[in-house]
Amino acid sequence: MCRLMGYLGQPTLLHNILEKPEHSLVVQSYQPKEMTGGILNADGFGIGWYDLDRQATPFTYKNVLPIWSDINLPHLSRYIESNCMLANVRSATPGQPVDLSNCQPFSHGQLLGIHNGYIENFRTSLYRPMRQALDDDYYQAIGGTTDSEHIFALLWHNMQRSPSASLAEVLETTIMQILGWSQEYGVRVSLNLVLSDGSYLVACRCASHSPAPSLYWLQSNDGDKFPNSVVVASEPLFTDKAWVSFSENSVLSISPDLSVEIHKF
Repeated sequence: MCRLMGYLGQPTLLHNILEKPEHSLVVQSYQPKEMTGGILNADGFGIGWYDLDRQATPFTYKNVLPIWSDINLPHLSRYIESNCMLANVRSATPGQPVDLSNCQPFSHGQLLGIHNGYIENFRTSLYRPMRQALDDDYYQAIGGTTDSEHIFALLWHNMQRSPSASLAEVLETTIMQILGWSQEYGVRVSLNLVLSDGSYLVACRCASHSPAPSLYWLQSNDGDKFPNSVVVASEPLFTDKAWVSFSENSVLSISPDLSVEIHKF
Protein backbone atom coordinates (compact mmCIF):
# COMPACT_ATOMS: atom_id res chain seq x y z
CA MET A 1 0.00 0.00 0.00
CA CYS A 2 1.10 3.56 -0.72
CA ARG A 3 0.16 6.85 0.91
CA LEU A 4 -1.09 9.75 -1.16
CA MET A 5 -2.19 13.37 -1.02
CA GLY A 6 -4.00 15.85 -3.26
CA TYR A 7 -4.46 19.61 -2.86
CA LEU A 8 -6.64 22.16 -4.66
CA GLY A 9 -7.04 25.72 -3.50
CA GLN A 10 -5.21 28.93 -2.75
CA PRO A 11 -1.64 28.75 -4.11
CA THR A 12 0.81 27.61 -1.46
CA LEU A 13 4.33 26.27 -1.20
CA LEU A 14 4.74 22.52 -1.61
CA HIS A 15 6.63 22.53 1.70
CA ASN A 16 3.49 23.65 3.55
CA ILE A 17 1.60 20.57 2.36
CA LEU A 18 4.25 17.91 1.94
CA GLU A 19 6.62 18.45 4.87
CA LYS A 20 5.36 20.99 7.41
CA PRO A 21 2.28 19.21 8.90
CA GLU A 22 2.86 17.08 12.00
CA HIS A 23 1.75 13.93 10.17
CA SER A 24 2.91 14.98 6.70
CA LEU A 25 3.31 12.65 3.76
CA VAL A 26 7.03 12.51 4.60
CA VAL A 27 6.17 11.24 8.10
CA GLN A 28 3.62 8.83 6.65
CA SER A 29 6.36 7.34 4.49
CA TYR A 30 8.16 5.93 7.55
CA GLN A 31 5.49 6.05 10.27
CA PRO A 32 2.04 5.46 8.75
CA LYS A 33 -0.84 4.91 11.14
CA GLU A 34 -3.49 3.28 8.96
CA MET A 35 -1.69 1.14 6.39
CA THR A 36 -3.11 -2.38 6.14
CA GLY A 37 -0.25 -3.81 4.08
CA GLY A 38 3.44 -3.15 4.75
CA ILE A 39 5.02 -0.90 7.34
CA LEU A 40 7.05 1.57 5.21
CA ASN A 41 6.70 3.54 2.00
CA ALA A 42 10.36 3.47 1.00
CA ASP A 43 10.20 2.45 -2.68
CA GLY A 44 10.31 5.87 -4.26
CA PHE A 45 7.96 8.83 -4.45
CA GLY A 46 6.59 11.37 -6.86
CA ILE A 47 5.07 14.84 -6.92
CA GLY A 48 3.00 16.55 -9.59
CA TRP A 49 1.90 20.19 -9.70
CA TYR A 50 0.39 22.77 -12.02
CA ASP A 51 1.30 26.30 -13.07
CA LEU A 52 -1.49 27.06 -15.52
CA ASP A 53 -0.16 30.56 -16.19
CA ARG A 54 2.96 28.93 -17.63
CA GLN A 55 1.59 25.82 -19.34
CA ALA A 56 -1.50 23.59 -19.33
CA THR A 57 0.38 20.36 -18.69
CA PRO A 58 1.63 19.47 -15.20
CA PHE A 59 5.18 19.30 -13.89
CA THR A 60 6.45 16.19 -12.11
CA TYR A 61 9.38 15.22 -9.93
CA LYS A 62 10.11 11.56 -9.11
CA ASN A 63 12.80 9.62 -7.33
CA VAL A 64 13.39 5.96 -6.48
CA LEU A 65 14.86 6.95 -3.11
CA PRO A 66 12.69 7.07 0.00
CA ILE A 67 11.24 10.56 0.26
CA TRP A 68 13.12 11.19 3.52
CA SER A 69 16.46 10.52 1.76
CA ASP A 70 16.13 13.03 -1.08
CA ILE A 71 18.36 15.96 -0.13
CA ASN A 72 17.05 18.07 -3.03
CA LEU A 73 13.40 17.91 -2.05
CA PRO A 74 13.49 20.38 0.90
CA HIS A 75 14.97 22.99 -1.45
CA LEU A 76 12.48 22.33 -4.24
CA SER A 77 9.52 22.27 -1.87
CA ARG A 78 10.35 25.78 -0.64
CA TYR A 79 10.42 27.02 -4.24
CA ILE A 80 7.48 25.23 -5.88
CA GLU A 81 4.17 27.05 -5.38
CA SER A 82 0.91 25.87 -6.87
CA ASN A 83 -2.85 25.80 -6.47
CA CYS A 84 -3.01 22.10 -7.35
CA MET A 85 -0.61 19.37 -6.23
CA LEU A 86 -0.60 15.57 -6.04
CA ALA A 87 1.97 13.43 -4.23
CA ASN A 88 2.57 9.74 -3.58
CA VAL A 89 5.00 7.70 -1.47
CA ARG A 90 5.37 4.14 -2.71
CA SER A 91 5.32 0.75 -1.04
CA ALA A 92 6.01 -1.55 -3.97
CA THR A 93 4.09 -4.77 -4.47
CA PRO A 94 6.51 -7.69 -3.95
CA GLY A 95 8.13 -8.56 -7.26
CA GLN A 96 7.62 -5.11 -8.78
CA PRO A 97 10.87 -3.30 -9.63
CA VAL A 98 11.77 -0.04 -7.94
CA ASP A 99 12.46 2.28 -10.86
CA LEU A 100 11.29 5.65 -12.13
CA SER A 101 8.84 4.19 -14.64
CA ASN A 102 6.87 2.72 -11.73
CA CYS A 103 6.81 5.90 -9.61
CA GLN A 104 3.63 7.94 -9.44
CA PRO A 105 2.02 10.28 -10.36
CA PHE A 106 1.20 9.17 -13.89
CA SER A 107 0.32 11.82 -16.44
CA HIS A 108 -1.31 12.17 -19.82
CA GLY A 109 -1.67 15.57 -21.46
CA GLN A 110 -3.21 17.85 -18.86
CA LEU A 111 -4.10 15.02 -16.47
CA LEU A 112 -2.34 13.71 -13.36
CA GLY A 113 -3.30 10.62 -11.37
CA ILE A 114 -2.18 8.73 -8.25
CA HIS A 115 -3.34 5.40 -6.84
CA ASN A 116 -3.23 3.70 -3.45
CA GLY A 117 -4.27 0.06 -3.57
CA TYR A 118 -3.68 -3.00 -5.68
CA ILE A 119 -5.05 -5.50 -8.14
CA GLU A 120 -4.54 -8.97 -6.70
CA ASN A 121 -2.21 -11.19 -8.78
CA PHE A 122 -2.24 -8.50 -11.45
CA ARG A 123 0.08 -10.18 -13.97
CA THR A 124 -1.98 -13.38 -14.01
CA SER A 125 -5.44 -11.86 -13.61
CA LEU A 126 -6.44 -8.47 -15.04
CA TYR A 127 -3.23 -7.63 -16.91
CA ARG A 128 -4.38 -9.13 -20.19
CA PRO A 129 -8.02 -7.95 -20.22
CA MET A 130 -7.03 -4.41 -19.24
CA ARG A 131 -4.40 -4.17 -21.97
CA GLN A 132 -6.71 -5.68 -24.58
CA ALA A 133 -9.31 -3.01 -23.81
CA LEU A 134 -6.92 -0.16 -24.71
CA ASP A 135 -6.57 1.65 -27.99
CA ASP A 136 -3.06 1.24 -29.36
CA ASP A 137 -1.88 4.74 -28.37
CA TYR A 138 -2.60 4.08 -24.70
CA TYR A 139 -1.30 0.52 -24.89
CA GLN A 140 2.02 1.73 -26.29
CA ALA A 141 2.30 4.59 -23.79
CA ILE A 142 2.58 2.26 -20.79
CA GLY A 143 6.22 2.41 -19.72
CA GLY A 144 6.22 0.52 -16.43
CA THR A 145 4.84 -2.67 -14.96
CA THR A 146 2.45 -1.56 -12.21
CA ASP A 147 -1.27 -2.14 -11.95
CA SER A 148 -1.54 1.58 -11.11
CA GLU A 149 -0.22 2.71 -14.49
CA HIS A 150 -2.58 0.33 -16.27
CA ILE A 151 -5.51 1.74 -14.31
CA PHE A 152 -4.67 5.24 -15.52
CA ALA A 153 -4.05 4.07 -19.09
CA LEU A 154 -7.59 2.70 -19.04
CA LEU A 155 -8.87 5.97 -17.58
CA TRP A 156 -7.09 8.04 -20.29
CA HIS A 157 -8.58 5.68 -22.89
CA ASN A 158 -12.09 6.12 -21.46
CA MET A 159 -11.71 9.88 -21.38
CA GLN A 160 -10.71 9.95 -25.04
CA ARG A 161 -13.78 7.85 -25.87
CA SER A 162 -16.08 10.22 -23.90
CA PRO A 163 -14.64 13.73 -24.33
CA SER A 164 -17.73 15.47 -22.95
CA ALA A 165 -17.75 13.44 -19.71
CA SER A 166 -16.53 14.99 -16.46
CA LEU A 167 -13.49 13.70 -14.60
CA ALA A 168 -15.79 12.19 -11.97
CA GLU A 169 -17.87 10.40 -14.61
CA VAL A 170 -14.84 8.93 -16.33
CA LEU A 171 -13.36 7.91 -13.00
CA GLU A 172 -16.55 6.08 -12.05
CA THR A 173 -16.75 4.37 -15.46
CA THR A 174 -13.20 3.11 -15.07
CA ILE A 175 -13.80 1.88 -11.53
CA MET A 176 -16.90 -0.04 -12.56
CA GLN A 177 -15.00 -1.72 -15.41
CA ILE A 178 -12.27 -2.88 -13.07
CA LEU A 179 -14.74 -4.05 -10.42
CA GLY A 180 -16.52 -6.04 -13.12
CA TRP A 181 -13.30 -7.74 -14.16
CA SER A 182 -12.35 -8.39 -10.54
CA GLN A 183 -15.62 -10.25 -10.04
CA GLU A 184 -15.22 -12.14 -13.31
CA TYR A 185 -11.67 -13.26 -12.49
CA GLY A 186 -12.23 -13.72 -8.76
CA VAL A 187 -9.56 -11.29 -7.54
CA ARG A 188 -9.57 -8.46 -5.03
CA VAL A 189 -8.92 -4.86 -5.98
CA SER A 190 -8.42 -1.64 -4.00
CA LEU A 191 -8.92 1.58 -5.92
CA ASN A 192 -8.22 4.74 -3.95
CA LEU A 193 -7.54 7.21 -6.74
CA VAL A 194 -6.93 10.96 -7.06
CA LEU A 195 -7.14 12.65 -10.46
CA SER A 196 -6.77 16.27 -11.60
CA ASP A 197 -6.51 18.49 -14.66
CA GLY A 198 -5.24 21.47 -12.67
CA SER A 199 -8.66 23.06 -12.31
CA TYR A 200 -10.76 20.20 -10.96
CA LEU A 201 -9.75 17.45 -8.56
CA VAL A 202 -11.63 14.19 -8.03
CA ALA A 203 -10.91 11.33 -5.64
CA CYS A 204 -12.48 8.01 -4.77
CA ARG A 205 -12.31 5.42 -2.03
CA CYS A 206 -13.22 2.02 -3.38
CA ALA A 207 -12.47 -1.69 -3.03
CA SER A 208 -14.04 -4.98 -4.01
CA HIS A 209 -14.01 -5.89 -0.32
CA SER A 210 -14.40 -4.01 2.95
CA PRO A 211 -12.71 -2.15 4.46
CA ALA A 212 -11.18 -0.12 1.65
CA PRO A 213 -7.86 1.62 2.35
CA SER A 214 -8.20 4.79 4.41
CA LEU A 215 -8.88 8.12 2.72
CA TYR A 216 -9.86 11.52 4.18
CA TRP A 217 -10.68 15.02 3.02
CA LEU A 218 -10.64 18.44 4.64
CA GLN A 219 -12.11 21.74 3.48
CA SER A 220 -10.44 24.81 4.96
CA ASN A 221 -11.48 28.45 5.12
CA ASP A 222 -9.73 31.70 6.02
CA GLY A 223 -7.63 31.37 9.15
CA ASP A 224 -7.16 27.61 8.90
CA LYS A 225 -3.84 25.88 8.26
CA PHE A 226 -4.55 25.62 4.52
CA PRO A 227 -6.76 28.66 3.79
CA ASN A 228 -9.36 28.36 1.03
CA SER A 229 -8.52 24.83 -0.05
CA VAL A 230 -9.56 21.20 -0.08
CA VAL A 231 -7.04 18.52 0.86
CA VAL A 232 -7.34 14.77 0.25
CA ALA A 233 -4.98 12.40 2.05
CA SER A 234 -4.61 8.74 2.97
CA GLU A 235 -4.27 9.84 6.60
CA PRO A 236 -5.02 13.21 8.26
CA LEU A 237 -1.99 15.48 7.98
CA PHE A 238 -2.64 17.00 11.41
CA THR A 239 -5.11 16.72 14.27
CA ASP A 240 -8.35 18.47 13.39
CA LYS A 241 -11.95 17.36 13.83
CA ALA A 242 -12.74 18.78 10.39
CA TRP A 243 -11.13 15.81 8.63
CA VAL A 244 -13.83 13.62 7.07
CA SER A 245 -13.38 9.95 6.26
CA PHE A 246 -14.55 9.04 2.77
CA SER A 247 -17.50 6.71 2.64
CA GLU A 248 -16.62 3.46 0.90
CA ASN A 249 -17.46 3.35 -2.81
CA SER A 250 -17.76 7.11 -3.15
CA VAL A 251 -16.36 9.82 -5.42
CA LEU A 252 -15.51 13.32 -4.21
CA SER A 253 -15.46 16.03 -6.87
CA ILE A 254 -13.91 19.46 -6.18
CA SER A 255 -14.63 22.36 -8.56
CA PRO A 256 -12.38 25.36 -9.22
CA ASP A 257 -14.52 27.41 -6.81
CA LEU A 258 -13.85 24.67 -4.19
CA SER A 259 -17.44 23.50 -4.04
CA VAL A 260 -17.55 19.79 -3.14
CA GLU A 261 -19.89 17.12 -4.45
CA ILE A 262 -19.97 13.53 -3.13
CA HIS A 263 -21.44 10.68 -5.13
CA LYS A 264 -21.98 7.11 -3.97
CA PHE A 265 -21.87 4.29 -6.52
